[in-house]
Amino acid sequence: MPEVRNAELKEQIRKRIANIGTLPSVPQIITEVSSLLDSDKTSASDLCRVISQDQGIVAKILAVANSPLYGLPRRVSTIEFAVVIIGFEHIRNILIALSLVEAFKNRITPNWDHNAYWIHSLLIATAAKRIADDLHYPKSGEVFTAGLLHDLGLVVLQRYMNSDFKKIVKIVEEQQMSYLNAEEEVLGFTHQDIAEFLLDKWNFPPYISEAVLYHHTPSLAENGKVLAALIHLADYMTQKLNIGAFEWDNDFVFDESVIKTLGLGSLEYLDEFIASYEPLFKSHLESITMN
Repeated sequence: MPEVRNAELKEQIRKRIANIGTLPSVPQIITEVSSLLDSDKTSASDLCRVISQDQGIVAKILAVANSPLYGLPRRVSTIEFAVVIIGFEHIRNILIALSLVEAFKNRITPNWDHNAYWIHSLLIATAAKRIADDLHYPKSGEVFTAGLLHDLGLVVLQRYMNSDFKKIVKIVEEQQMSYLNAEEEVLGFTHQDIAEFLLDKWNFPPYISEAVLYHHTPSLAENGKVLAALIHLADYMTQKLNIGAFEWDNDFVFDESVIKTLGLGSLEYLDEFIASYEPLFKSHLESITMN
């Protein structure tokens, strides 16, 4: 029974995560901002005052706002302008995702380049949001959140389960196995399962955690199929265009159900669709380098 396996899997992950002991809690800034946004009396300046306490987050919000893929009409130089032009609700989505990425920030090691991970994650988030906007999907802010957090499980795996992480890398190198299959062999689950467990633990909406869980296989999603398909497509595009690609996706298998889910017609049209985004992907990487 799938339900039984799912319950057993989550218990297995819970035990592994529980043994870590030092896993960060949801960052305080998220709690403060969420509290502010729940009040009708909160102004842009109130919000900026809290966000400005973390200059790392400020820099990342400005990087997001100035990405050509995000689609804002002019350069954003201050957090105040970012809040006004992006809007409170989208700022909340961006802030939550960025704060979690920052909380789990890793140092660079021989088998892990956190800067490459950050660039890839931000590209997926902004590209998936842009595609969602272009396809008139109504919740593009949530697409950004799911995109930025889609590989969160990898950070947890590398930082808190490092001996298993090294085993996975060794198996991939020696046996030419895909990373996902190596994760299954070593752990009995994947980085997608880890991320879903944490997002559930932190009370994210089920459709976001499901989209993260199935970002490699969106056809399996039930509640967030379109959201998972958008993340999957953006992930595939980084490989197809070889822009912002991440090593962990080297054996990426495209789920063709995405074509029907997103109404893209055919594989031939999909290739044209992807090619049309190449200049934006290149400009995005240039803007991130500038920031």
